Amino acid sequence: MLALPKAMVDAVVAHARRDHPDECCGVIAGRDGVATRVFEMENAERSPTGFVFDSAEWLRVYRDIDDADEEPLVVYHSHTMTEAYPSRTDIRWSATAGFPHWLLVSTRSDEPEIRSYTIEDGVVTEEEVRVT
Repeated sequence: MLALPKAMVDAVVAHARRDHPDECCGVIAGRDGVATRVFEMENAERSPTGFVFDSAEWLRVYRDIDDADEEPLVVYHSHTMTEAYPSRTDIRWSATAGFPHWLLVSTRSDEPEIRSYTIEDGVVTEEEVRVT
């Protein structure tokens, strides 16, 4: 189960809508499994079908998270033309990314679809998103 404050969910959805028709991406940091901050990142790929973190930006974000004694809990991104389900690329990237949770937002319709997953050894498991 992934628990997120409503303000964080709203921020992620707003980011996805703003970047549409390209995919958005970002990280949610936290401490002891509790989400504390959202880091909106630029999609260096600028693509409607994929995302890539800018390596310099990711290094700055990671250092900020580490300096605050937090950890990256969630990678989030949007899918602009498909449902909120991890793509084959997402599943491959998860093997090295090290994020416990994957939050996806589909912006293919007016009402965004928000779903979260764990991905371990290529196995995708949906988990509840509890908005607090």
